[in-house]
Amino acid sequence: MSTESSPDAMSRSVGGTEYSWCRAVPGGTGVTALALLFSKPPNLSHLQASIQKLQDSHPILRSKLRSNPSTNTFLLFTPSASTPLEIHTSDLAQSYYQALEHEMNTNAWRNQDNRVTENDVMFASLYNLPDQKWVVVLRLHTGVCDRTAAAFLLRELLGLIAAGEGCVDKEIVKEDGMGLPIEDCIPAGKANKPFWARGVDMLGYSVNSFRFSHLDFKANGLPDSTQYVRMQIGLEDTDQILGGCKSRNIKLYAVLAAAAFIASRASKNLPDDKWEKYSLATLIDCRALLDPVLSDHHIGFYHSAILNSHDVKGGEDLWDLAKKIYTALENAKNNNKHFTDMADLNFLMCKAIDNPGLTPSSSLRTSLISVFEEPITQNSSQSHKDIGLLDCIGCASVHGVSPSLAIFDTVRDGELDCACVYPSPTHSREQMQDFVDQMKKILLGSNVSQ
Repeated sequence: MSTESSPDAMSRSVGGTEYSWCRAVPGGTGVTALALLFSKPPNLSHLQASIQKLQDSHPILRSKLRSNPSTNTFLLFTPSASTPLEIHTSDLAQSYYQALEHEMNTNAWRNQDNRVTENDVMFASLYNLPDQKWVVVLRLHTGVCDRTAAAFLLRELLGLIAAGEGCVDKEIVKEDGMGLPIEDCIPAGKANKPFWARGVDMLGYSVNSFRFSHLDFKANGLPDSTQYVRMQIGLEDTDQILGGCKSRNIKLYAVLAAAAFIASRASKNLPDDKWEKYSLATLIDCRALLDPVLSDHHIGFYHSAILNSHDVKGGEDLWDLAKKIYTALENAKNNNKHFTDMADLNFLMCKAIDNPGLTPSSSLRTSLISVFEEPITQNSSQSHKDIGLLDCIGCASVHGVSPSLAIFDTVRDGELDCACVYPSPTHSREQMQDFVDQMKKILLGSNVSQ
């Protein structure tokens, strides 16, 4: 009897967006890493019990992904009884960031043998660092856990770790089953698009992609790893930036994108008034827009992307450009493009995976940057101090089909903290550190009161 055919097992085929991630992850985009840095050694048995509690409460986290490369088909199934998740321990990482990068570049879903495989969708590791610190990392397949779900899991896990031996009895949110794909939850009529309009939009996306400007590529061809750089802004400056967004009725993602566009053009020493067209992918959490409405504790991938392009000629005011970026997204949302274009973008994503030569320098870069419509908000608590929590980072790999820079923004204790990831060797660490530093300089130099 196959694993998923036992009486209490659950199984289903993946949806369209999940399918795109199942195609993307083996190539290097979509390995999510949630890293926690501790000053105290975590109790391994308590940690294992906490992770088991999460899996028992959210069945999709203990599911397996069956992949058949010969037919490009994927199946999610949750065994009726699961074995405890083994926590891999390691002494190899020399730093917190090194552990994070190692996890993003560890890909259990890469199928090199062209055979049917079954893999877990979540893994856990504990790194013993040489400076008497410890790193716990959850590594997840993005197709079953988007950023909203990952942030929820992080909160739940920290609460369970803080409970110690009581984690087994601690009440947490429970889900009944794996949940539906996002396509099955779109309100009736919202995703409808005439056939001719779909063809026009597909042609527009394809033609425009050749007109987009990119950061300089340091190496041609396919990248082979993801690297990380961090942008942190202090409390007072963050407060000013968020206040500037509020007074202009825009969101944080727009000013981050505007800073990236201005920094990109400035990096090229172009003549005055030389236009560049930059592409922006904005990821939108659709849970509140679905039928039924979902919450952050519904684990799965419920984001949609909207792809917009913007012309930049140099000399732009940061806030004026941010307003244009925000308005463009709002117009697209008002036209339901987060639903109507979902299948189109999934199709084009898979086409790029199959044909890297369709992307600039065969690099698999599809836009300059990606941002999230809403930041994650996190606040420290006494329980975090009690368990020795020093830091936490959540991001995902991008060295398959993806932008040149993906920004995972968090407002933590009132301070902006951006995990920025990029493909290597397409872009170098020095190049991207300089790029992010320039973004920060532009953000800090903006005149909020204008």
